[in-house]
Amino acid sequence: MEDKKTTIIALVGKGGVGKTSLSAITVRLLAEAHPDKKILAIDADPAIGLATALGVDVASTVDDIRKSFINVVEGGNTNAAIELLGEAKYQLFDALIEIDNVSFLAIGRPESAGCYCKVNAYLKEIISMIADNFDYVVIDGEAGIEQVNRRVMEKVTHLILVSDASRKGLKVVDTIHKVAKELVMFDKAGLIINRMPDMSLADSLDTGGLKLLACIPDDREMAINDINGESVFALDMNSKIIQGAGKALEEIGIK
Repeated sequence: MEDKKTTIIALVGKGGVGKTSLSAITVRLLAEAHPDKKILAIDADPAIGLATALGVDVASTVDDIRKSFINVVEGGNTNAAIELLGEAKYQLFDALIEIDNVSFLAIGRPESAGCYCKVNAYLKEIISMIADNFDYVVIDGEAGIEQVNRRVMEKVTHLILVSDASRKGLKVVDTIHKVAKELVMFDKAGLIINRMPDMSLADSLDTGGLKLLACIPDDREMAINDINGESVFALDMNSKIIQGAGKALEEIGIK
């Protein structure tokens, strides 16, 4: 029997271009297209915006678990620290928020001062182990790629870079793509241009050799949705951003 391969999708890019909204919509599209599949949404952005976009309340993050371990170590109780680290796997499973066929895990804030490399590596190993239990994993990464590699996992199957149409934004994603080639193993990569002010300019964009998966115009419905604090599940399926995200998933080979 062939082992099931988990599809791991990481969305990264310049801040403020709708990356979190597109991550949440990707989760929604996969959940609705595959009600029989298990989907894990990982919020690797310290702002934890993916939780709001998906309509979930976060009670515990991976960073909370990490801090509890560090506090015990700094308190001098080594035996308790070893026991706590052994229980980290169960704590991470408890931190999962489950809604239908979607589970949610928040990574939390970046590491505080002090080197606890073994702790970080162990927690990352547990996250990868948890991910193996799912059919699809969607990671909403912060701006850049280093944090996904350092705190979540080194291997993704699909890397989706998100930018606006600005020259600065396109340079940022080009740099992230180059860094990703060194830091993160991935099978496929592609680019989404979001909030395109004029669709007639799409053909003149310099994508730096990245495959353009979708060019999504400004979506007023998405903006209103954000203002009202509603989840992406409230969006109409015919909205521009949902149609664009669906096209991007098809173009990069995710069904």
